[in-house]
Amino acid sequence: MTLRYGPVAGLFLACAVHAQAPADVYSRGGANPAALACASCHGAEGEGMEAGGFPRLAGLRTEYVRKQLADFASGARANPIMQPIAAALTREEIDALAAMLGTQAYPEVPSIGKAGEVQEPGETLALRGAWDRNIPECVACHASGGRGVGEAFPPLAGQPAQYLAAQLTAWQQGTRKNDPNDLMGHIGRSLTADEIDAVSKYFAGLKK
Repeated sequence: MTLRYGPVAGLFLACAVHAQAPADVYSRGGANPAALACASCHGAEGEGMEAGGFPRLAGLRTEYVRKQLADFASGARANPIMQPIAAALTREEIDALAAMLGTQAYPEVPSIGKAGEVQEPGETLALRGAWDRNIPECVACHASGGRGVGEAFPPLAGQPAQYLAAQLTAWQQGTRKNDPNDLMGHIGRSLTADEIDAVSKYFAGLKK
C-alpha cells in the first residue's frame, strides 16, 4: 500500500509545527478533547484494525467520509463510539480529515464482476444477488470486486468481515439509515444471519 503522507514520526513532527494539520487531527485528535484520534482505532495509517472490526479509512472518498461523519454526529448512523467523536469535530477538522483520507491509495482488488464463477453462498450474493427477493448483486452498485463507486458506494473489498457484517445488521435493524431510498435497508432486512456472515467474509477476503 502506498500512502501519500509520511511515517507517523514525520506526522508528529509536522503536527508540532501545524497544530491544525489534517494528520494532527487524525493522529492526535481534534481541538475538543472528545474528538479522539482516529489512529487509536483505525490504525496509524488508516489501514483499519481487523481484530476489532474497525474499518479501513485510507482511500475512502472525501465526500463519503464527510457525509458519514455528519451522519454519525446527527444520529442518522447510530454508533456509540463514533457519535461523540464526530459531534466534537469542527467543520474544518472534518473537511481536513476527509480530504486527507481521500488522497490515500486504496489497495488493489481482483476485478470480479457479475460474470464471475460462483460456488459459495457469499460470492453468489455478491455476484448474482437473489432476485427472487429483489436483492441485487453487490457488485452492481459497488463495482467489480467491490472496489467502490463514486461518493455513495464505498469499497467493500478488504474491509474487515466483522465490520461489514455489523453494517448489514445495522441496516437490517434500522440503526443505520443514511442511504438514499432505503436500498441498503431493504437488502439488510432481506438477508439471513448466515447470508450476512457469508457475503461479509467474501468481500473481506478479496485482496491481491
